[in-house]
Amino acid sequence: MNFAIIAAGEGSRLVADGVESPKPLVELQGVSLIDRLIGIFIRNGASSINIIVNEENKRTISHLNTIKLAVPLRVVVKTTPGSMYSLRELKPFLGNEPFCLSTVDTVFREEEFSDYITAFRTIAQLDGLMAVTNFEDDEKPLYVKVNNNRKILGFYNEKEEENLSGCQFFVSGGIYCLKQAIWPVLEETMATGSMRMRDFQCRMVAAGLNLATFPFSKIVDIDRAADIPIAEQLIIKGKGWVNN
Repeated sequence: MNFAIIAAGEGSRLVADGVESPKPLVELQGVSLIDRLIGIFIRNGASSINIIVNEENKRTISHLNTIKLAVPLRVVVKTTPGSMYSLRELKPFLGNEPFCLSTVDTVFREEEFSDYITAFRTIAQLDGLMAVTNFEDDEKPLYVKVNNNRKILGFYNEKEEENLSGCQFFVSGGIYCLKQAIWPVLEETMATGSMRMRDFQCRMVAAGLNLATFPFSKIVDIDRAADIPIAEQLIIKGKGWVNN
């Protein structure tokens, strides 16, 4: 199973908060965000790790060039207008088998991630398994509506009132396990001129793909300096922390 990281953003809000490190190199408990993800992916059976980095992020590019792994590490250096375009740039390395994609600023407990990967590998009929959480820390969260079987019914920019039909709402966690059926939908979404990953997610539902959710207790996005101590507390309390 291939794993991928989108690290192509500018991290402008961290810069505005006075954080000098580029986002992928921001450290939690002495380990950078990108190194933490790489380590977790290796420990969860990655057959390759594929990363896209913004052309302007020279420090991260230089850092990745020093990493030696037992599996292929492929780095795409390209500035893209959004995460959906970044995913497309990674397609040549991901298109032939199921894969797991994460944004570089997504922080979670490793033991929950391992359970998530096991679930995806076990449930054969799924086209995608999305990580979700009840914890809201994003300025513009994407809400995920699911039924009693955790099948995804839709994605929404605003949370609807939960009703007696058993439907629930979660927040999208920025981690996606996907299969090959998603690629035609990605191209269709991009053909509309859309640049947002959330538009692609909505189109997957509209296309009838079989998408389900896997709930994490908490997922933290590192967007501002104030998110860093919250994320550190999350991984300290999780039993899956390993310092690479």
